[in-house]
Amino acid sequence: MTVTPAFPLSLRSYGADGALHRHAHVQIVLPMQGQMEIEVGGRGNRLDLGRAAFVAPDVAHVQSAQGVNRFLILDCQRGEIGEAALERLQRQTFVAVNQPLRRLIEFIDLRCQGDVLPDVVAHHCAPLLLDALLLSVPDHGQAPHNGRLAGLLTRMEVAPQLHWSTADMAQCMHLSVSRLHALFRAELQQTPQEWLSAMRMRRVQQALIASDLPLADLALDSGYANQSTLTRAMRRATGMTPAAYRRQQRS
Repeated sequence: MTVTPAFPLSLRSYGADGALHRHAHVQIVLPMQGQMEIEVGGRGNRLDLGRAAFVAPDVAHVQSAQGVNRFLILDCQRGEIGEAALERLQRQTFVAVNQPLRRLIEFIDLRCQGDVLPDVVAHHCAPLLLDALLLSVPDHGQAPHNGRLAGLLTRMEVAPQLHWSTADMAQCMHLSVSRLHALFRAELQQTPQEWLSAMRMRRVQQALIASDLPLADLALDSGYANQSTLTRAMRRATGMTPAAYRRQQRS
């Protein structure tokens, strides 16, 4: 049986002689194997297993790759992705590939038949890829981070599963712990750990609504020691367990 994919999803390899071009649809370039240099709207970067690219409609882009490479390409119309998601992804042309997104890409790779992506895999996985990609992009209902802490906050949002002790944060900023605390108080009116806890909880709440990731995996990917630790944190924050929160929000 042939199943029409929710969004066109395909496998593609690139050579060294790409030409500058643009198209009217949204394109998301997800790495499966190898590396590629790409320039999108005048911004250049290298795509590898840790970095994907978002190409907005009518934005000029060009790519060049050497050696063996394979990328998963998700094409969709702006109406299919939605204006909110489009605006959110446009803020960050190059997106870090987090653990849930990497696992999904690896799952698809294992089910490819050579260079052929089965229709049934594309049908089920295309919407999941988009959800996982959106979870890789910070969304705070406010403008992107500014100030001295911007780089550190973005790093923590991209990798919330890391330990991130206050000493680790201070080392990243080349500051003392006391100076880091003062900077957090001045810019965010929170301690470093208060901000980290709130960010992890926002991420969990978004994931519970937008994905079917098992709670144990979601806990680890968001920086909680285990599912029980996540459940206790959710009860404190919302008065509900993660499962109850997911049911309520989806209803």
